[in-house]
Amino acid sequence: MRITLERDGKREVVEVAPDLSTATLEGREYPVRVVADTAERVELEIAGQRVVVEHWPPRSPEPPGPVDVDGERILIRARAGTGPAAGRAPRSGTGAPSGAPPAAGGTPGPEGGLAVVPPLPGRVIEVRVRDGEAVEKGQVLLVLEAMKMRNEIASPAAGTVRDLRVAAGTNARAREPMLFVVPPS
Repeated sequence: MRITLERDGKREVVEVAPDLSTATLEGREYPVRVVADTAERVELEIAGQRVVVEHWPPRSPEPPGPVDVDGERILIRARAGTGPAAGRAPRSGTGAPSGAPPAAGGTPGPEGGLAVVPPLPGRVIEVRVRDGEAVEKGQVLLVLEAMKMRNEIASPAAGTVRDLRVAAGTNARAREPMLFVVPPS
């Protein structure tokens, strides 16, 4: 997987091995080990140094917005892979985003759909899309209030909104998809 990090106007490209065993930056290869992996964060050990990545939903091929890397907000773009530190997606048993992750209660999303999950549990205060609506990557889908902060939740990809599961005034729980975006085939 190719990951592009954008920080302070500077871009860095990191190549991550499919099995997440190594990462290559500027021609140097570094060993990688997953230390901990939860819905909210993944902790990695890269060449002996611990790195914590937050706000990249599991099984999402690209984060819906900036992520926190060791507490610093960074814009990340990922290509040809399956999720934050590619090793997160295989928990579903497929290794690819061909099926959406199950929601609470085991209800799967639409085939090929990318789950849009809240970065934190919170209350949905505005829904800006309808089921079946076409959206662009980065388009704000809904606004969530969490910890007295308003969070605009953006689309992880261009596609069609499917299986909208929240409405204004409802609570969004951690790890539960609020909706799915199905990229065009």
